[in-house]
Amino acid sequence: MAMKDWIIDLEFERISAPIKVLKKCIINPLANYLPAGLLKAWLRAGKSELALENWKDPGGWRSMVISYNADPKQSIDRMLIKSGAIPMALRNRRKLAARLMARLIDLVPTPPAQVLCLGAGPGHIVSDAMLEARHDSRATLVDISSDAFDYGRQLAEDKGLTERMTFIQGDVRDVHDQLPPHVDLVKMIGICEYLETPQIAAIAESLAEVMPAGSSVVFNSISPLHGTDRFFRRVLGLNMIYRTPADLQAIFAAHGFGEFETFAEPLGVYNVVVAKRLGGAE
Repeated sequence: MAMKDWIIDLEFERISAPIKVLKKCIINPLANYLPAGLLKAWLRAGKSELALENWKDPGGWRSMVISYNADPKQSIDRMLIKSGAIPMALRNRRKLAARLMARLIDLVPTPPAQVLCLGAGPGHIVSDAMLEARHDSRATLVDISSDAFDYGRQLAEDKGLTERMTFIQGDVRDVHDQLPPHVDLVKMIGICEYLETPQIAAIAESLAEVMPAGSSVVFNSISPLHGTDRFFRRVLGLNMIYRTPADLQAIFAAHGFGEFETFAEPLGVYNVVVAKRLGGAE
């Protein structure tokens, strides 16, 4: 079965044509060009947890979890999360990455598959993948935030994965001391958009030392097609680095990765890329 066939049954969130026009002509310009102070005051008045968490930790794991939540507490967050292009695309990316990882786990010739998650947060995507996969797997999750792992350990317990998930606090930019001796699959979802190119290159170089030939790394690019970059920068303090899939592929190709396959979620915001380790560690 071709990799593209792995995802044909996924139910993604989409934006209708009339709503796309409304966003492009009215909603996005207002979000992007109304005074930032006015918009921040509106979010504070509405007690937006999404805004508060981004102000504390732009792009952090808590704002990610809020975006995954279909029914947040505050009405202002329900509006932002249910209709906002980025939160919808994040949920699409979660489904897409989890499905791809589940299938890659099943392709590992000698279970249990050893999965390394960098910038893992509490581990929603990898736990989704582990439950969906038919074959056994073990996951090592690395994140700079220790409180992400308090939440993650409870998530693992709720899903019956406590014995299969190991949490390590650390910075993904200093991965040498965090890597297990052998890795079959690496998840780098949600981190490349916050790292400079030399930082991504350093991670790719480190991964190449422990990944055998044929093992896979899964990462994503982000596009400004969501249409509200000024809003995220001015109002939420969220500064994302936009790269095409080809841009990221070039970084990984320079460190021994290839056979790239790219999978787009329907809103065009995220592309998830699967790369294979060529040659590889012994």
